[in-house]
Amino acid sequence: TTQYTPYQAELAQGRLESLLNYQTMIADLTALPVSNASLLDEGTSAAEAMSLCQRQNKRKKFFVDEKCHPQTILVVQTRAGPQDIEVVIGSWKTVDLSNKDYCGALVQYPDTDGTVQNFSSFVDQAHQCGTLVVAATDLLATTLMKPPGDLDFDIAVGTNQRFGIPMGYGGPHAGFFACKQKFMRMLPGRVVGITRDSAGRRALRLALQTREQHIRRDKATSNICTAQALLANMSAMYAVYHGPKGLKHIARKVHHSAIILAEGIRKSGHTVTSSAYFDTVKFQPKGGQEDIKQRAEKKKINLRYYPDGQFFQLDVQRLLAQVADLAQEIGEQPAASLENGEFARTSSFLTHPVFNSYQSETRIVRYMKLLENKDLSLAQAMIPLGSCTMKLNSTTEMMACSWPEFASLHPFIPNEQAAGYHRMLEELEKDLCEITGYDRISFQPNSGAQGEYAGLMTILSYFQSLGQSQRKVCLIPISAHGTNPASAQMAGMKIQPINVNRKGAIDMKHMKENLEKYKNELACSMITYPSTHGVFDEDIREICDLTHHFGGQVYLDGANMNAQVGICRPGDYGSDVSHLNLHKTFCIPHGGGGPGAGPIGVKAHLAPFLPTNPVTPPKGTDSGLSFGSVSSGPYAKGLRKASQVAILNANYMSKRLAGHYKTLYTNEAGFCAHEFIIDCREFKKTANVEAIDIAKRLQDYGFHAPTLSWPVSGTLMVEPTESEDKLELDNFCDALIMIRDEIRAIELGHWDRDLNPVKMSPHSQADVIVGKWDRPYSPETAVFPAAFVQPGTKFWPTVSRIDDSYGDQNLMCTCPPVTDYISTDKEKCDAAVI
Repeated sequence: TTQYTPYQAELAQGRLESLLNYQTMIADLTALPVSNASLLDEGTSAAEAMSLCQRQNKRKKFFVDEKCHPQTILVVQTRAGPQDIEVVIGSWKTVDLSNKDYCGALVQYPDTDGTVQNFSSFVDQAHQCGTLVVAATDLLATTLMKPPGDLDFDIAVGTNQRFGIPMGYGGPHAGFFACKQKFMRMLPGRVVGITRDSAGRRALRLALQTREQHIRRDKATSNICTAQALLANMSAMYAVYHGPKGLKHIARKVHHSAIILAEGIRKSGHTVTSSAYFDTVKFQPKGGQEDIKQRAEKKKINLRYYPDGQFFQLDVQRLLAQVADLAQEIGEQPAASLENGEFARTSSFLTHPVFNSYQSETRIVRYMKLLENKDLSLAQAMIPLGSCTMKLNSTTEMMACSWPEFASLHPFIPNEQAAGYHRMLEELEKDLCEITGYDRISFQPNSGAQGEYAGLMTILSYFQSLGQSQRKVCLIPISAHGTNPASAQMAGMKIQPINVNRKGAIDMKHMKENLEKYKNELACSMITYPSTHGVFDEDIREICDLTHHFGGQVYLDGANMNAQVGICRPGDYGSDVSHLNLHKTFCIPHGGGGPGAGPIGVKAHLAPFLPTNPVTPPKGTDSGLSFGSVSSGPYAKGLRKASQVAILNANYMSKRLAGHYKTLYTNEAGFCAHEFIIDCREFKKTANVEAIDIAKRLQDYGFHAPTLSWPVSGTLMVEPTESEDKLELDNFCDALIMIRDEIRAIELGHWDRDLNPVKMSPHSQADVIVGKWDRPYSPETAVFPAAFVQPGTKFWPTVSRIDDSYGDQNLMCTCPPVTDYISTDKEKCDAAVI
């Protein structure tokens, strides 16, 4: 749970393998060849699908079937507005696509009433008109019914919450996104791919990163950064443990229970309105709803009641325990089963050995431990990723999230049944308002990037209420997080970059020029404080005041809030809205790339324009659930001392490294904020060493590298957080100093500029043990370069340096075929093991 996105792949082969399993699981179950490594939820996945459709064929209309889940419809409508996409809601049976003006169409399969429809003719019709078709589907149902790929859908989206993830009052859980091969390079979010290392051994890495916001910025395929990797891994392990037979058995129990209930409903004189269904039965009671509602509530059963007062439905998964025994009595395939009709799945799935080898607790635990041992986490060493705030996730914080009182609540139960949750959120809102100086908090965004988008949309809604809808210009410093311009673009804003000065602060001359230039169109200034260059910008108050003077709002990126808690408050120095990364500042797990939580705080004048409830119009929904990753809430609690120590640690390290590395940006007194950037650019000329070489060499010393080449190319950004003690800080500094000595040896000609331990790092066990050592330095120099690196405690990179170019040129994003594991050549066998 403690790691972040696997940017240093050599130290992350375990969770990369698990995410590859996840991608394979999604691809197999949907029968589509390509999957990403998770999104945030079903609603935002559907919105991302709409964006892909529009990018593909440039049309500006998108059809949504009226039988899609209401929260999904609202998220899509909200996302479409700023993109000038017209969302048309209607019936898939009657929509006219012949004008060829629809970029895509979204249908629910099974639909929100539980009915399974045959969309084959609709998909064919759409394709004849050049329209892409998206299925929002149920993963468990696809084990029995024809999957989207077999019906020729272009994209499949949904949630994998029912694959081993607690409901948690709605989140966190992973959204999935699968598509045809031809759309691979347009996928949103992370993608794990297979490549090779410097020794030719198979390895895993994040593929196609040039699509993403940290590189493409406003041209990225999505603004998403943190997704739901931890939840994706949990779902992958659920599939690994149960395998295809186990999943199908679970699906049959659910489905057969629904059939039994439907038959009981008919015998009681009610009318079942569903014809084909998987787990949800909708019916019309012979009398009114009220009598059944009262009796159901006495038995603590929640039903979905339709507003016309006539219909309600049962989600059979919640009633499974009450009918499971009866399900056994009707045999494996009752007459009404989906498996006996036109909807039956005939294609195989989860055939890879990983899904057919671990169907016992002993085996699955050993497999998980094997993967865990391949990953460096905070259990082994500090992870000083700049702007990521990799602090301790204490056990006492995390325990509460396993309590059934938090984990077992459905997101749409009546509020009175979630009084404890609401009290917790009210108290957390009060605390966060006190910390930030804001007046209201919305917990709906379930990542920092979603928080940015929600905050910017809040600003735009505010201006629309004032009749100033022309205000769409967003001023963003060139040093900003990549999510800033990507989120602004998603919100339909015009982005104006602002320069920074030689000290890394905002260029006030350029800022003032643009404020004046765009005074009639200015929506906001989007500022990070402390800046991404690791300094407290001394002009922050003036920037806020000037922005307000010219009619704009101030969006303060809260990613660096760990330097402010208890010290200063954004609401006091002029900010109007911020997102807060609870997975950074407030200690919820990073999870290898999620879950995130990005609630936004606003001043009172913006409060009426915060995101709305996803099942209660008007539209304005940021995610598919009212409180986003709400079950992460028990983790969050902040302390002033934490920020003070975080700043102290960063400055201590910066001073210790002085004389060896230059700290690129400081204030006039020579101090940094909670993070700092060391400049490695000169070494390319003097020793042929780049920042990436230093990052990889740090792995031999047992450390994860700082953030590489961001926000300044050729540099390393270090953020120690308050969690690390002085010994760990000293060891990390010693490692960097010793690497500088190694670079100096190259500069002096003691080592070849290409054949040296820095350029050839990291060194895996196989490099040292297998074959003859033929490098111009000793194995001890390679793998035990410091006194604190000991054989009994050393963390070994699983593979040698990753070949990124090969991975992107030879894309493979699912588990390799079984034939790759069959060889009489031992070297090939070793290479086939992931």
